[in-house]
Amino acid sequence: MARDHKPSRRRVTIAAATSVAALTLGGTALAELPAHAAGLPRGHDVSSHQKHVNWGKAKSKGARFVYVKATESTTYKNPYFTQQYNGARQARIVRGAYHFAVPNKSSGRTQASYFVRNGGAWSGDGWTLPPALDIEYNPYSAKKCYGLSKARMVSWIRSFSDEVRRATGRRPVIYTNYNWWKKCTGNSQAFAANHALWLARYDESSGALPAGWSYWTFWQYDNGGSLPGDQNVFNGSMAQLKRFARG
Repeated sequence: MARDHKPSRRRVTIAAATSVAALTLGGTALAELPAHAAGLPRGHDVSSHQKHVNWGKAKSKGARFVYVKATESTTYKNPYFTQQYNGARQARIVRGAYHFAVPNKSSGRTQASYFVRNGGAWSGDGWTLPPALDIEYNPYSAKKCYGLSKARMVSWIRSFSDEVRRATGRRPVIYTNYNWWKKCTGNSQAFAANHALWLARYDESSGALPAGWSYWTFWQYDNGGSLPGDQNVFNGSMAQLKRFARG
């Protein structure tokens, strides 16, 4: 996902682990939906990079859902969050909020609490997606797993999830990619049973899934395209997306 206030995280991530996915295929950017995802509801995710989004235009170009960055660690709030989050709803786009995890800065519970207080809430209105946890390669250090052992990383994620569920009634969606999950959690199966997977892989197929998950709920297949921000699809129909939002 796009970072807000530091140099591009995309380049750090891809340089650190080219197996995550290439930004292009054969030198050509993925401008369209991968063929096997055609017909699925399209969406995107945005942060302060996108600033004041024209939501009517996004809707006309096919946006049916969006995740909006709310917070990072316990020190950053997206200054455009209100316009982006409320604007999407006014355009009748299903929307949700996500938190970018920095696990070496504070506990999962602490960051979850900060997230919920600053945009990460949820309501079963059919327009609000579950809160999402963006957890991936460390963009600030060569310590790609933030200096945490696999067991401590799993514990951190569990702490975050438990607090989000306590505060909102929903388990968070987990955004990650296969290679980071394998490297930093030991390919843990601890969350597959009750957490939706938002898989990041820039390719024509979604590829391997982290252990325990038999399918992805969201797939981020490119970091640019016709919609503002990163490009995503939902693994189901619009009716299923609305049911997923209701909980």
